[in-house]
Order: sequence, then C-alpha cells, then structure tokens
Amino acid sequence: MNSVKTVRELRAAVARARGEGKRIAFVPTMGNLHEGHVALVEKAGQRADFVVASIFVNPLQFGPNEDLAKYPRTLAADQDKLVAAGCHLLFHPDVDEMYPHGQAGQTRVGVPGVSEGLCGASRPGHFEGVATVVTKLFNMVQPDLAVFGEKDFQQLAVIRTLVRDLNMPIQIVGEPTVRAEDGLALSSRNGYLSTEQRAQAPALYRTLNELAEAIRGGNRDFAALMANGTASLAAAGFRPDYLEIREASSLRLAQADDRQLVILGAAFMGNTRLIDNLAFEL
Repeated sequence: MNSVKTVRELRAAVARARGEGKRIAFVPTMGNLHEGHVALVEKAGQRADFVVASIFVNPLQFGPNEDLAKYPRTLAADQDKLVAAGCHLLFHPDVDEMYPHGQAGQTRVGVPGVSEGLCGASRPGHFEGVATVVTKLFNMVQPDLAVFGEKDFQQLAVIRTLVRDLNMPIQIVGEPTVRAEDGLALSSRNGYLSTEQRAQAPALYRTLNELAEAIRGGNRDFAALMANGTASLAAAGFRPDYLEIREASSLRLAQADDRQLVILGAAFMGNTRLIDNLAFEL
C-alpha cells in the first residue's frame, strides 16, 4: 500500500491506476479503524481493482462542544489494518492540505431534506461539514464507486442525495453495520465507554429490535412506540437524544401505510453519544 499526504500525489497515483484500466473504489474514514471500516475496504476490493482509502479527521463536521481534540489518531495501526484489508492507496492529508485557504471562507455544501432532523438537529452544521469534505474528496479521487457504512444511515442518505443532485458519476455502495456479539454496532466512540457502560450499551440495539417486532406484529401507533422506546432507553441507563421511526428512502416521518421503514436512535451513555438504526420491510 502506498501512502500519500498531498492532493498532487493522490491524483498522480489514481491516474496511474486508471491509465492501467483499473476500476477505482474509495472509502473515506476519519481513522481509528475497526472491523466495520475493514468491511468497507474489503467490499471496495470486491467491487473494484484499485482501492483508495482516506483518513482525515474533518474539523468542519465537529461542533464546538464535540470531541475533535480527543478524537483518536491511530495512523500506524490504521495503516496495518488497511494493508491487511487489501487497500492500495491511503490518502492522509493534514488540515492545511484539505483547507488551504482556511475553514472560515471555505465553500460549503448543504443537502436539504435528508440532512434535517435526527443527527442534523442534534449536531447543527454536522452534515454540511460531511457533505463539504466528501464533495472535496470525491473531486480529488474521482472514484467509480465509494463505500459507506449503513450504521450512519442518515449520513448515507445525505451522500446518496448529494451524488444524485450534483450529477456525480459515482456509485454509492452501502455496507451493513458490523456488530459485536452482543449486538452493539462497532464505532470508534465505543472506546470511550467504561466497562460498565459497555455492558449496558447493547440496550440501544435491543430497543430498536423490540420496536421493529411490535411494528411487524401490526402496531402502527408510531408515536406511542417511540415514547415507549425512549423510556426503555432511559431505564437502561441512557440519556436519549432521539428515537424515531422514518420512511427508509426519504427519511420523512413514517406513515401507517409505509412499507420501507427505518428506526433510528441516538443516546448518550455517560458522555459518549452512540447511534444505531434498524431498517426493515413490511
């Protein structure tokens, strides 16, 4: 695996691969990689001949009270995981390379609709930061396809809409959430949990499954289900942020006759904010 830090080096390496007739796949990350990220890279390798990954902790998507400063930087370990997963090229720029004219005057990309509510309401500006950096990275790499995890369901919807609306010739591939044996979705933020908190954390996914089973059983009182689920999270030791039932493709609030549904939840365990979702068809 080759590692580069500048856009010039990145473009030169990708141009060489494309000149050899290779299909290019891209996996953008913020590093501190776990098995979920590895699955994205492996999926990329199944779909393309040349896999590019990026590691960049993007300041634009962090709010003023969020964990940008303490976000783990584990480049050496990440490189080992990427090599083992079959990555061919790693792009790990610094902030000045990504935002050479500063962040304040940076052109921003906003995706209305799917970016509103849920994490968009809890983290103002977050999806604008995500859409901006992903647009820049897509323009730098110009991949044929890009792979994103379904754990960040709203983010995936934002990226799909972005690519569609801006006519980007990039196939977006979603990879199912990778979970620990007890059901907890793998996340870089799981490392912030204490032993006791880690034992409690799978209650988030259990609650999503309980709501899904109730809906499959015919319960369409979504408001009551969301209220009961929120109470269950609080009883399990969480401080709930949101728990909502949405139509899966549009992310609008679910209606009784919808058939493609997703239940999305975010909750704090101590100071750690965990998110998860469960999509299903009736």
